Amino acid sequence: MTESSDHASFLSTRRGKLTLAFVCAVGFLDFVDASIVNVALPTIRHHLHFSVQSLQWVLSGYLLTYGGFMLLGGRAGDLIGRRRMLVSGTAVFALSSLAGGLSGSEGLLIAARLAQGTGAAMMVPAALSILTTSFVEGSDRHTALGVWGALAGLASALGVFLGGVLSQEAGWRWVFFVNLPVCVLILVAAFRLVPREQQRARLANFDALGAFLATAGMLLLVYALVNAPDVGWGTTRTVAELGGAALLLAGFAVNELRHRNPLFPLSIFRINGLGAADAVMVIAMAGFYSLFFFITLYMQNVLHYSQIEAGAAYLPTTFGVAISAGVSSQLLTRIGTRPIIALGALVAAGAVFWLSRIPVHGSYTTDLLPGLLIMSLGLGAVFVGVQTAAQAGVPQDKAGLAAALVNASTWLGGALGLAIFSAISTSRIHDLLAIHAAQPVALTAGFHRALLAAALFLVAAAAIASRATNTRGQPATTADFNDPAPIPDAA
Repeated sequence: MTESSDHASFLSTRRGKLTLAFVCAVGFLDFVDASIVNVALPTIRHHLHFSVQSLQWVLSGYLLTYGGFMLLGGRAGDLIGRRRMLVSGTAVFALSSLAGGLSGSEGLLIAARLAQGTGAAMMVPAALSILTTSFVEGSDRHTALGVWGALAGLASALGVFLGGVLSQEAGWRWVFFVNLPVCVLILVAAFRLVPREQQRARLANFDALGAFLATAGMLLLVYALVNAPDVGWGTTRTVAELGGAALLLAGFAVNELRHRNPLFPLSIFRINGLGAADAVMVIAMAGFYSLFFFITLYMQNVLHYSQIEAGAAYLPTTFGVAISAGVSSQLLTRIGTRPIIALGALVAAGAVFWLSRIPVHGSYTTDLLPGLLIMSLGLGAVFVGVQTAAQAGVPQDKAGLAAALVNASTWLGGALGLAIFSAISTSRIHDLLAIHAAQPVALTAGFHRALLAAALFLVAAAAIASRATNTRGQPATTADFNDPAPIPDAA
């Protein structure tokens, strides 16, 4: 589908540019909060007297509810209105950020992070579906998704930097307080830029059972994944949690096939390339998210970088992501999404393999910077390619669902990667410490194993991408996309 005279470029207008800036600000805020607390964790632990086991939930709590409520948030936006969901989610996010910054105990901070994740799960699918329904297929769509993908990739790196600066210069509480003015701007912009929606749908036949099964299944799955490194993959508890999640999600699938107005119309997977794009995002994000986690630990615990130094080390990668995303978005109409995703994943895999050889007495300029820069080029390409492929050909009334799917894939992949690679790293570290190896040597060896596994995951992502539909701007076919008895809009 190309832009015609009937569809003049919305992006070329002032309102179009402001709309793009607005939705990207929403995405950036929610993505950055997944990493902004990383380097502040030692200070948080000291001030609030966290136990080592509880500290992980400052990170995992956000990931849990963000991933767990994503599908419900996306579909709810389609049914009751994207602006309503975005405004409600932003209010939840702002209040929970305030609570997090004012926290005086570990319990309150973890609760605030759980609430933050819930707000983000309401905000991001709504914002991405506003983007895809505002900008038509073609150059507008590619440019808009290119900017979105660039900012999503930048957020992981820039979040670590911002967290280091804020926690060291202003105090750890400011990694939460900094969200408040941004949330105010988002709320103002939402009412000015997003048209007021009519009453979207009758909820008398809302799939409440499907909503419960999907949310409970996703929550239990993410919970099991983030807990597995601590309690063990083979323990009865982990096996029971993963089995329970599988049963809930299987029940959800059966319910969706039988329900008159399903929460999650499974026919959305008839859209060519959507399933493959989401699978690529799960596998690739397992590698990318874990890379930032382990390299940050290496810089702080082995090289003894300060919070600001560890954060600043990622600044060059932000330029790499921006350049790669810009170039990739321009190449989409020429070569399509498939080669961009596959090449980006292979480039990133090579860079992560390079980083898996970091020495105990490493140098930033020779051992870290080259690998991080090369990785950033792959990260930008993968994000732009996957976001474009996952949104192509999606009907407007399913845009929120498609956005929720790709974002749920992102955070499910992050949780999966941390769980698997942390277990690999921890096992190696414990083995070496048991034979009295020096702690820096043991830590570095554990990071080697984890990063090597992350590189293999990125190779697998490239292989999956090679089987995806190659979208060049034309709408992907929907293979007779029909849902039984759709819920009608109110007059």
